[in-house]
Amino acid sequence: MRIESYFRQIEKFIEECPLVQLSTVTYEKRGTHEGFIRGERYFVDGSTLHLREFVDVEITADRLMYAYQYIDPSQKLVFRYDNTGHHKKSGLYTYPHHKHDGHEDKVILSSAPNLAAVLQEIESLVHPLLT
Repeated sequence: MRIESYFRQIEKFIEECPLVQLSTVTYEKRGTHEGFIRGERYFVDGSTLHLREFVDVEITADRLMYAYQYIDPSQKLVFRYDNTGHHKKSGLYTYPHHKHDGHEDKVILSSAPNLAAVLQEIESLVHPLLT
């Protein structure tokens, strides 16, 4: 797959999320198959998702680096998924993949979710607040 196709998939995930009020994103092509994505998604309840991905899509979508940080309207961390290697001694068998759950210091096991899964998780948190 070419990186432009992956960029279009990311845009589609965002467009299909009815709770996204505004999205600012930049796409940097770093080669035929590599790219860097950085941006924010602002939701109708005032919460925000900050995201970064460095991806190589030559064979599969291999996210070499990712971080999805979701904060509530008062700027409090709700969660962050990332694969930064700063928790090597934690004993997490999913290392380097992990989730910060509600606090920087609360690190739990996690697989490597894609943006669609993260947006679904956010939708499950925001939607009940709106009804």
